[in-house]
Amino acid sequence: MKNTTKTPLWDLDSIYPSLTSDEYRKDLESIDMLYHLLKKEVDGFHVDEDHVLRMLEAYSTLCDTHETLDAYVHALMTIDTTDSSAVQGIHDVARKGLLVKKGRTEMIHALAEKKEEIEELLPQSDVLGTYTFIITELLEEASHLMAPGEESVAYALQTTGADAFARMHEVITSTATILWDPESGERKTLTELRAMAFSPERTVRKRAYEKELELLEQQKIPLSFALNGVKGTALTLYKKRNYGDALSCALDASRISGKVLRSLIASIEQNLPLFNRYFKAKAHALSLKSLSFYDLFAPVGEMEKSYTFDEAKEIIISSLEGFHPPMGAAAAGAFSNNWIDALIREKKVGGAYCTFFPNRRESRILCNFDGSFDALSTVAHELGHAYHDSMVKDLPFTLREYPMTLAETASIFNQFIIFTETLKSSEKAERITLIDSFLQDASQVCVDILSRYYFEMSVFETVATGEASPEEFSQMMLDAQKRSYPDGVSREELHPYMWAVKGHYYSADLPFYNYPYAFGQLFSLGLYREYEKDKKGFPERFDALLSFSGQADAASVADMASCDIRTKDFWLESFSIIERYVDEFVELTGAEKG
Repeated sequence: MKNTTKTPLWDLDSIYPSLTSDEYRKDLESIDMLYHLLKKEVDGFHVDEDHVLRMLEAYSTLCDTHETLDAYVHALMTIDTTDSSAVQGIHDVARKGLLVKKGRTEMIHALAEKKEEIEELLPQSDVLGTYTFIITELLEEASHLMAPGEESVAYALQTTGADAFARMHEVITSTATILWDPESGERKTLTELRAMAFSPERTVRKRAYEKELELLEQQKIPLSFALNGVKGTALTLYKKRNYGDALSCALDASRISGKVLRSLIASIEQNLPLFNRYFKAKAHALSLKSLSFYDLFAPVGEMEKSYTFDEAKEIIISSLEGFHPPMGAAAAGAFSNNWIDALIREKKVGGAYCTFFPNRRESRILCNFDGSFDALSTVAHELGHAYHDSMVKDLPFTLREYPMTLAETASIFNQFIIFTETLKSSEKAERITLIDSFLQDASQVCVDILSRYYFEMSVFETVATGEASPEEFSQMMLDAQKRSYPDGVSREELHPYMWAVKGHYYSADLPFYNYPYAFGQLFSLGLYREYEKDKKGFPERFDALLSFSGQADAASVADMASCDIRTKDFWLESFSIIERYVDEFVELTGAEKG
């Protein structure tokens, strides 16, 4: 598809020229050889530091190659969900993934068989010192693994079961359309309808919301089967792997304790009245008694500014350079090297993401740029992910992989820098709009994420006893939203089909892929509070934290920046930044006068 606008498409040629290229086929075929190299180390394993290191390095090489292939085929499919060659590529790479999974399982079992010897060696070894946390984590994981053969079968079945359900959800939500204009026959996709939530016209927002619900109503049967299939698969695997529940699995993957999560959730619940002040102030600004769900993203203020992609680029680069020159340089490189696919078009998935290709030491960003400040902020967010990846790109897989809880650190920090810099030169009307945009995001990753957390808890409880109907999923979602959203948002017009919108629910490997966003938002704001307290040398400490993010549990990484995430007090201090902007928004809108 020829791009006739200045909104960029990404260039994947440096990753692979195509799915039929020699480079791609060679890497795909090399997975077998790399697995056998790892298997050789596993089969002859004995406990000395050189052998442990060789085994970990063999595993990292295997993972890096497979991750590069997997990121490439998924990148192709997300820009065209009907691309049959990309879908076949996903299947091909997934089949090779069986060997990666098998190799990991065999390696972990080999380590577990020599657990006492390894635990005796680690304190004495300078060579393995960097790997102490990772090896200890692998030994703990051994208690949650089935036999190697069972793990291989489970992975094989998942690729054609739960993963296929996830792909079905992605294809349905990116291609399904509904009639919008009976006279012209114009139809709208879900992505287009959801984009209308930002319209300044309430009649447009309401109609788009109603059409969105109508479209999802039409697709509720296949989507509910998909969600039942994913969650049913997940529960079966968690039970077989000796997890007490899905949340226990999520906590391990997040590298946090239950105490950390409870402190985080409690801090959000305690601050729901703060968000209610914002919702009521926004309703006042829009001359409404209360907000409906389709008003949450309505623009406030008189800011009519729309950004070209080039303008967004300049704002992002200059803002990041002002904070930390290497961050600005990294962003500039992403723009100049065509790492960003921002053009909205048919068959492309909605939303945004950043993906990393370890064997090329490069990232790519997908977004849907519509010229709004929110779209500009999204580009900055994804560039934060790319910067984080650049901090760990030269590390082996075992030291590079950071948990979901820390994955949003650089991205949200980037967004906040752009927000604060743009705010400095804004007039009142623009200031209201910018603050509203910040508070929209904050309410989404706190209030809405809280509803998603409650919803997923209910889903796992329900699916454990049998399949849930579409109506039951919708009722669970409404119950969760009513429990999370305060009375500043109308109970009569919530979103019962949000379970069908969010792709995060459709992953058997990533249960509760919701609270890490709240963690990331509040952790990043907590880091910014530390920056405000002592700016000297902070950017360098920030880089060190990102570089270390894959080598310890989240609490230990946070300790590097004097942030104790185990306590509710830390999270409450993060909310102090949100509170200062709620106060200003209320004042600017005059919502509480008289």
